[in-house]
Order: sequence, then structure tokens, then C-alpha cells
Amino acid sequence: MHVIALSEVTAAMTDLVGGKAAGLGELIRRGEQVPDGFCVTTEAHRLGVIPTAEVVDAYERLGAGPVAVRSSATAEDLPDASFAGQQDTVLNVTGNTELIAAIEKCWDSLHSDRATAYRDAREIDHRTVRMAVVVQRMVTPVVAGVLFTANPLTGRRDEMAVDAAAGLGTTVVDGAATVDHYVLDEVTRDDAGCLTSAQLDRLRATGERLQTHFGRPQDVEWAIDADDVLWLLQSRPITSLFPLPPPTDKPLPRVYLEFGHVQGMLQPVTPMGMSTLRRQIAAMLAALGVRVEIVDIGGRLYGDLTDLARDRSSRKRLVKLLAVDFGPRAQAVMQHVLADPRFAPSSGGTRRDGGPGAASLRTAGRAVVGILRALARPEAARIRMFEAIEQLRVRSAAPADLRTTADRLRFVQKVEDADDSADAIMWPIVAGMLAAALPTALLKGVAGPDEIHAVLGGMPHNVTIEMDLALWRLAQGAGDHRQLLLDTPPAELAARYLRGTLPDIGMAAFLDAYGHRGAAEVDLGVPRWAEDPTPVFAAVANYLRVTDPGQGPDQRFQRAAAAAEHALRELTTRARRRRPVRGTLAGFLLRRARSLAGLREAGKFAGLYPLREARRQLLLIGADLHGSGLLDQPDDIMFLTLDEVHTVVHQGVDLRGTVTARRAVHRRELRRRTAPVALLSDGTDVETILPAVPASDGTLAGVGASAGRVTGPARVVHDPGTAHVEPGDVLVAATTDPGWTPLFLTAAALVTETGAIMAHGPTVAREYGIPAVICVPDATRTISTGQLVTVDGNAGTITVH
Repeated sequence: MHVIALSEVTAAMTDLVGGKAAGLGELIRRGEQVPDGFCVTTEAHRLGVIPTAEVVDAYERLGAGPVAVRSSATAEDLPDASFAGQQDTVLNVTGNTELIAAIEKCWDSLHSDRATAYRDAREIDHRTVRMAVVVQRMVTPVVAGVLFTANPLTGRRDEMAVDAAAGLGTTVVDGAATVDHYVLDEVTRDDAGCLTSAQLDRLRATGERLQTHFGRPQDVEWAIDADDVLWLLQSRPITSLFPLPPPTDKPLPRVYLEFGHVQGMLQPVTPMGMSTLRRQIAAMLAALGVRVEIVDIGGRLYGDLTDLARDRSSRKRLVKLLAVDFGPRAQAVMQHVLADPRFAPSSGGTRRDGGPGAASLRTAGRAVVGILRALARPEAARIRMFEAIEQLRVRSAAPADLRTTADRLRFVQKVEDADDSADAIMWPIVAGMLAAALPTALLKGVAGPDEIHAVLGGMPHNVTIEMDLALWRLAQGAGDHRQLLLDTPPAELAARYLRGTLPDIGMAAFLDAYGHRGAAEVDLGVPRWAEDPTPVFAAVANYLRVTDPGQGPDQRFQRAAAAAEHALRELTTRARRRRPVRGTLAGFLLRRARSLAGLREAGKFAGLYPLREARRQLLLIGADLHGSGLLDQPDDIMFLTLDEVHTVVHQGVDLRGTVTARRAVHRRELRRRTAPVALLSDGTDVETILPAVPASDGTLAGVGASAGRVTGPARVVHDPGTAHVEPGDVLVAATTDPGWTPLFLTAAALVTETGAIMAHGPTVAREYGIPAVICVPDATRTISTGQLVTVDGNAGTITVH
């Protein structure tokens, strides 16, 4: 079939007619007003010959007047890929010759640079894509534009947005004219701009019909002619919206705060990782007397803070509590939420969790004892902590008598339920964080935050720093194999290492100590370095590019430590002189911070041991299920939950369809570069409705997290596993976790879009003595690799030259 009338097209015919034609056919079948037309199918494109006779016949049946000729590729107007503007449209085509030429132009646009790049970015196989072409009778509009059935700027689902302009709708889509912008809600409006209130009402009613039919928010192109007829020219899913929070039975709006960036991850979590992390985070918070439901939104970890926001007691300290791990962007959105009347304290002020009960009081008692004990004798606290970590490592190992999938599953379930937050590990970390945070208030008017940050540089006892320096020593000892490590792609080196065909450079010893780590390492579904050491080999190559011994990370760390000790002596002397009591207390806390704050990474490091063993056993279960035909590949198990694995193991339930669907969603979400800091239950991205912060030309504002000022070329990195970072580069990333920190050893400065001053990235940056600016919105999109930038960690700014 080479030519088909649009009235005969159904939604099931996408492979034959492409996304646009399938959508138009569906609109016609729903009785919507759509210009008559026909489609030249993908079968004609596959053959590579325009069916001229059939096209001319169909064109004459349309009346042979002016028509619009529009691309309709099979990878177009899809739920996760709109291809808006990526392929060609030709308007006001008249005559057979022009029509055939316009169809050929649409065919050619399938392989234009912009369409090819768009498919590459979305990992769409070029060989699988075909082009159909829609030919429709031209509408001569008085006014035209685009209707979004959800607000595309804020994400709010109960608002629609309309952009309209006089004449052809292409002026709106192409941005070639000034448009009138309308937000449609329940408010009655007067006539304004190029649309009347009656026309806006019709657009809203149309949007409601289409969204109900298609089951998701729609991006609708429309036109109104001189007879006031509303024509629909296209309806496709809005692909940019972040997924909605799960529905609840609560009448009032709810607020969800993104938790993943606390662990340096904004990528979606695998379903297996989500099922374990939700319980672990909730249990950790409960141990601190806080009850928060952890919610999966778009594969990201969000905490429902609604009850805390509406509680008269907790809302008073909520913003301050967010300072340590969540940072200023989270604080700003929560301040906005607390000022919203819809989140006013509930009558009576009763907490859903019943307040601090006996268990919370017991926790508080243990906390006071543990914190004071660590502050009094920090060295003894460190010894107890690392003994507890070693015991946890030993306990985490699977017994040798695990034989069946059922045995392995029972072991994993036991690991998941294990308490890995022993007091010996938790309270020294909390003591160190408090000792680092409290002096800022005590020294107000005596010392600024940048001076205190300087004291916290070159911090000892940090397991992540020790890991990075161990890798540096490995690189320095691999001199005989320098060119091999520099000239061979990291993935190939990793494959050779795993096959046992790579020369011995000490990698086995390094991975024996640190192979349970990796980027996004708290996600059980993500491979560890021991499974895929590609990122480690990439880091080694970066280290080998450092030719100045003075810029070696060991030297930089020593300089940072020496500078911190000097700053501590100078600051405590000045503080005691100006404020004797506060100065003495602040000096004591800062000395304890240098003894304890570096332990912050140790808790997570310890928790990775049980995760490593649980992952090993799950992959063995996956291999067994693959052998039984219940999974297509062993790591498919990471796209199920533990409860679902139980049903597969014990009942033989086939969940391969579930795995396939979840993998597709996961791949789609991996392409999303940002996740909202906070969401309301109606889909509103809270940060989008905050007042805009004015910025100077060429200057991006963030939060200074590590002092210093550096100018260098930017290196925007999305994947630490393949990153090539030259000495002196400014590392720009959405976020970082310990799996990223080997990159810090060659970077001159760090810029991130999220974070808090005490989070992993800034902490390690301070300890290497490199400037860091965090919480710079859209840094990875605003800054391009190779641009010369100046990072000022004192002012919290990035200047793009």
C-alpha cells in the first residue's frame, strides 16, 4: 500500500504511516475537525520510488489546490521523542510538480544532520526508521498556534497553555514572530490579544477531550479560519514533562523533595535498586525520629515532606535541616512551599507519625552519648568505627552452602533487612558533621564561610580520598605500560583485564580493596568497578597526563592539609582574642572536625559491602532464571523487585514482559539530564515558579563550596566512565558521587548543578584544595566543553569568557 486516505488511518498503523499520520487518523476517527488529506506510506519510502500516479490521483481528489506536505516518520510524535522541527514541512504547495518535489524533500529530511543527531541522542537505530509523508488541504488561518494540555513550563497538569499569533501557525512553532501567551485555568477571562475568550474556551474543551482520549498530556497544533472553524493539524504527546507523582487519596496538594542527589545521583534508579533504597532510607530517617515516605517518581527517589511541612513543630526547623545534605536550592523551594497557604499548619498540629515516641527518645539518648563520646575521644571513635566496618565486611560475605536459587534469595532478603547503621559507625560521622557546621554561627562577625571552608581542606581519614590516592599510586607505578594505558580505549583495557591478558599494573589489588564501588553505587542494579573497571582505566589515563609533579594529587592534598592547619591556628587565635568563650568553643569544634569530618564517607563505604554481596547473589539467581527461560538475560533481574523475584523463583511466573517495559522506561529516563528539586502532586516543578534571580552577563551564580579562584577550559562530563579530563580542566557535571572523585585528581575546579556544602563532591574538592561552586542551575547546558571559564569558590560564581 503506497497511498492511503487519512480517514482510513488507525493508531495501529504507525509502522506504515508514521507517527504524525497515525495521530491525525485517530483525530478523524474521534470526529475532530481535521483537514482532508492522504498519506504516502513508508512502504513507498522503503522502495525508494515516489508513486507518482497514485499521488497525483489522490491530490486531484482533494481538489488539486494548495496543500501542506509534512513529514511523518515512524520515529516521530512518539511518547518519548516528538521530533518537533527535526524533519521538513512544505506549505502552500500547488501543482503536481511542486507536490512530488515536496514529498522528495520530506524524504531527504529523514537523514538531515539535525534529524540524525536527534535520533543519536535518543539511541534510535537509523536503520529502523522509515518516512511517510502527509499531504493535507491547506487551511488559511486568521489565527493559529499551539495548545499544551499541561503547562510545559511548570509541569502543572491542571493548567493548559496556548501560544497564538495571527496568520500561519509556523510563525509560532518556528519562533519567527511575537506570540500571545495564555495560561488556561478555571478563571473566566476577558478578550485579549489575538484570541477571544470564547475561542480560548473552545481550545480548553478540545484539549480536555484529546487528553482524555490519548490518556496523557498533548501538544496540539491548531488553526482558526475566517469562518471561525477550529482545525486540528496535529496532536502528539508532550515529551518534556517530568512524570507525575503517584496519585493519593488526599484532597490537599503534597510536596516531594528529590533525595537522590544527596548520594550524588540524578540518573534513574533500577527497580531492584529502588525497592531496596526506599526501605533503607525510610529506616535510616526513622532511626533519627523522622518518618518520610520515599516515593518513586520517574525512577528517582523523592521524599514526601508534606506532613513535616504542615506540622507546626517540624516546619520551624525544616529549612535549616535541609542545609547539611540537600543544599540551598532545596532550601529555597521549601521556603516557598512553607509560604504557600495550601501548606499552612493543619488544625491541631498533630503529626501523622505521632511525634517523637519512645523509640525516637531512645535514639536521641544514644545519639547524645555517641556524639559526646566521639567529640571527647575522636581517635578511639575512629578505631571503633573501622573495626565495625571490618566486621560488617566479614558478616556480609555469603556462606559457602548457598546452593539453590531459593537459598540465595533468602540470603539477599536477610541482607536487605540487616541493620548496617550501627552506633559505632553513625555517631562519629554525625559528630564530625556537627563539629564542621556549628562554627559558622559561633564565628559570625569574626570569620566568613570561606575561611571556615579553608580549615576543612585536606581532611584526613576519608576513605574516598584514600581510594583516589591509591589509584594515583597505581598510575605512578605503571610507567612501563604508560603508552598502552594512554593509547588504548578504557573499555578495551577493561575487557583485557577481565580476560586476564593485560600486564599486571596492580589493578587486582586495587579492585580487591575498592572494586565494590562505582558511580551511582547505592543502586543495587548498577555494575561495580570489579564487574566493569572501564571507569578506573579511564581515571588512570587521566592521571598519566599529569606531568608536573607539583600538580600530583598527593602533593595537592598535602598542600591543602598544611594550608588548613595554618588557617586553623590563625582563625582560633583571632577568635579567642575577639570572643574568648565562643572562640575557644569554635576552635575546639574545628579541631574535632579535622579529626572526625573526614569519616563522613565511611558510612556509605561500609554500607556498600552488603550491597555488593546482594548483587552477586541476585545475578546468580538471574543466571539460573535465564537458564530456565524465565529471564532473557541474567541482569534482567535488576528490573524486578525482590517480591517479584520471589514469585518467579517459587511460582515460576513469567515476568519478561514487565522487564522489557521497565527497561524501555529506564532507557528513556536515562536520557533526561535533570530532575526537579521538588514537585507538587499536580506536577508543578516548584523551582520554575520561584522569582528569577538576576545574573550579570557572562556570569553564572551558584554557591561557593570550596575556596579559590581558577581559570581554565571547561570539561562537561555526563559519564565518568569514559571521561577524558586534562590537567587544568574545570569539571562541570550535574552532580557527583564518590565514583566520580578520581576525576577530581586532575581537575582544576568543580562546578555542579546540585549539592550541599557538606556533600561528597564539595567535601572532596576542599580536601584536594580545588575551588568548587555548586547549585548552578543548568550548568551542563549553559557551559560547553572547551569554553574558558573562571570559577570563584569564594564568590560562588562562574564567569564564562
